[in-house]
Amino acid sequence: MIGVIIIIFVYRGRKEGKDYKKVTDKVGKIYTKYAPYSFKVVRDKAKELGQEFTFKQYLGQAVLLGGFAGIIGYFYFYSLIWALVYAGAVILFIPYLTYLRLQRVYSEFIFEQIQTYTTNVIMEFNTTQSFVKSLEGVRDSGIIEEPVLGDIKEMIDMSYRNGTIDESIEYFNNKYPFYMVKNMHQLFLQITKEGARDAGESLENMSLDIDALVEGVYRDQMDRKNFHKRFLTFGAVLYSLVIVVEFLLGKDSYIEMLKEWYVQLLLHAIILINLYFLISGEKYYNEDVGAE
Repeated sequence: MIGVIIIIFVYRGRKEGKDYKKVTDKVGKIYTKYAPYSFKVVRDKAKELGQEFTFKQYLGQAVLLGGFAGIIGYFYFYSLIWALVYAGAVILFIPYLTYLRLQRVYSEFIFEQIQTYTTNVIMEFNTTQSFVKSLEGVRDSGIIEEPVLGDIKEMIDMSYRNGTIDESIEYFNNKYPFYMVKNMHQLFLQITKEGARDAGESLENMSLDIDALVEGVYRDQMDRKNFHKRFLTFGAVLYSLVIVVEFLLGKDSYIEMLKEWYVQLLLHAIILINLYFLISGEKYYNEDVGAE
């Protein structure tokens, strides 16, 4: 229902020659001005990776979610007003869902970069026998992208400036608090301060530990995706239960029940509780991706 309204609006706007690109660009500029800096970075990286939705994809998402909410609102209360209210309310959640999705995309990207960083620093060290030289090799390899690349450059500068790797390691650990990073850096601190005796075996064991951590994280990501599909299906089923009750009672009896204020209050509560349940599930699916 709400989707039909949106489509008609867009169609009429195009026929009348309105420049929607200017409107969306203006909105984007306002959003960028007031959005948190961290999210600006996340959004820019998502665009670079080709993971940002197009206008048509966002419109399709609005039509799908708004249409579903409108149908639920109408068949719960047989009221066009409530259908529009719930459709509009759900559409307002789309920016938050976008935020969660882009955070997941960015987290997955950062984790892949950190995996590449740790693995290649160990490989470089086997050749250079120097932690800073290993960082320089990874920096010049072209396999690391921003923002991790910039932080590696900062580590190298800090190491030469201070004459020690302690501060640079602390800096990187604070930026990327992954177990694989902290464990690898701790090993390099020990090698640097206590000598390189048996370093080869220690580094080989560290590589195996990193492989095990990475495998566990990717397995968790696959489990999350499977959970997400089942979760959305379950959420749709929860909303349809009231419609099933309506079918069992009969439309006339159900409409008669709607005249009672406590029945309407209960129906609103069901919708809001299920909505909270779905939003919480989306939050779980998209957050802490790459956490070890």
